[in-house]
Formats: sequence, structure tokens, C-alpha cells
Amino acid sequence: MYKIPLEELKEKIVASGKLSQEALDEKIKAKIAELSGLISEEGATHIIANELGIEIVAEGKDKLKVKEIHPGMNNVSVLIKVVQRYETREFNSNGRQGKVCSLFVGDETGTTRLTFWNDKVDLIDGVKVGDVLLVKESYVKENNGRKELHMGRNATVDVNPEGESVEVAERQAQTFARKTIKELEGGEEGVELLGTIVQVFDPRFFRLCPDCNKRVTETDAGANCGEHGTVIPILSYVLNAIIDDGSGNIRTVFWKNQTNNLLSMSEDDLAGFEVDMASFENIKTELLGEQFNLLGKVKKNDMFNRLEFSVQIVNKADPAKELAKVE
Repeated sequence: MYKIPLEELKEKIVASGKLSQEALDEKIKAKIAELSGLISEEGATHIIANELGIEIVAEGKDKLKVKEIHPGMNNVSVLIKVVQRYETREFNSNGRQGKVCSLFVGDETGTTRLTFWNDKVDLIDGVKVGDVLLVKESYVKENNGRKELHMGRNATVDVNPEGESVEVAERQAQTFARKTIKELEGGEEGVELLGTIVQVFDPRFFRLCPDCNKRVTETDAGANCGEHGTVIPILSYVLNAIIDDGSGNIRTVFWKNQTNNLLSMSEDDLAGFEVDMASFENIKTELLGEQFNLLGKVKKNDMFNRLEFSVQIVNKADPAKELAKVE
């Protein structure tokens, strides 16, 4: 099942004209009761949409809008404009060399991140802000509650296809403002920090429900989700580190994909540390003193009475570019 926000599911059904909002809410309650409460509200809404013959996911369309893509979708084609380009990073992980580059892209319905790995990075050589891309055969993943486009093995991209244009809604284009750590107060979004890693903590591993992305309870009988019952869980993890920018320091939180980008490692690579945490010590040592450009938002951790920086995008700092900014 595609991971579509519940409110969006309801909007599509009401927009079809087949049910009013009030009638839909009653029908959802009745469906949950009919199935003895063994289904979530999202699942009940999906069933109702199918019973009414309402197309929730625009499958089979030549091109989808950003608003129409959802985690779990494959073979996706989109026409988008480049809003921001991030640095290409090269890495060497466990003897494997590679590179990664991300673009922040969008259309009139929304924005998202588009990621290229290894040989796919060559497809966007020379691509700049304002260019229009026709992406085909991509897939959609969820990253910390947000959807992202990724280039699969058969994915292709056509740069500035003839006769095509895209407008990006200004309200959707997120911008990031460079701040120093001492300026942070809590609650800010769209923040850019440049800092040096001075401490790294061991990653924490946990399992999530594949349907609702919530943590499961693990027992000898298997993994159990409060909404979906017994499930085959998916692995997730989080890494914390302290960065310092000369004005102060702050705890930074790297969720799954950001951890992968920070360490230039895949999920399979990280999974090995769960059973052999001692081998992570070398990774922690290698990170110390490394400088990164981090984009994200600031949160107040009331339990520990401290500010924390939740990372959305990770880039290795470019000393030459930073020097040019100062000059």
C-alpha cells in the first residue's frame, strides 16, 4: 500500500463527489467496526475508495505531479525544475568507491529531493538551478516523514526537453539561511550550519512497521504494530553527534538516510554495526575533526533542556567555497 497522508486520501474521495465529508467519516467508522477494529483509519479509507472506484494513485500516467507521488511508488515519471543543487560527494566505504549528488526540485504542486548515486550522477553533469528535467523510471522513498525521488537502475533524465516548462510554487520552495550556533533559539526551520564534528555517539537501531512507519514491539513471537498487528518490520536507525562552529556547539540528529549520507554507507553496511558495535569505533574516530554543511531545523528537547539540530541534508564542507564567501 502506498503511504498517502490520511487527509489527502479523504480529500480525493470528497473531491470525487461520491461522498460528503460527513458521510465519509461515518463510513470510515462503520468500516472499522465491520472489521472488528483490526484495521487502521488509513486502511479503511483505502478500502472505501476502492469500493467506490475512486483512483487514489495516478498510476499509468505519462507524467506525475510532485503532489501525486507517494512512498512505495516505482517507475515514476515527473517533469520538474531544479530549485537547488547540492555538492557531489565522493566516498570510499569498505573498499567501495562511489559518489552521490542531490537536487531540490519541484513543480507547481510541491517540491521534493531527487537523489543520484554513482554512475547516475553523470546524468546531471552541468545541470544548474532553473533547468527543467524529465525524469523517468524513478522510485519514491520516505525519509523522516518526507517523500524523496531516487534514480533506480533503469532511470533516465532528459535535461531541458524541447517545448517543456515548469513553474515552481514560491511558497513550496524551502530556503536555508546560514546561522551560527549561538544564534539559535529553538523552533527555527530552514537553517544552515557549518560546523566541525567533535563527538560521535553509537547509532541506535530499531524496527518500524512497513505500513505506518511507527515503531513496533519486538517479542519472541515476532514484531507487532499497534495499528497493523503482526508485521515484517523494516530496519531503521539514528545517529547523534556534536558539532562546533566556534560560537558554540549543538547536538545534531541524523536519521536513517542522513546517517547513510554522512557516513557514505548503505543500509546493509550500517546493519552490520548492530551486531558488532565495537567495529564502529574506527568510524567515530574518522569523523572527528571533519567539517560538514548541514541543513535542517532546530528543536527544543524539553527532557534534557537543550537545543538539538534535526538534519535534513548533509554535505561535506568545501573549504574553497567557504573561503570565497568570506572574501
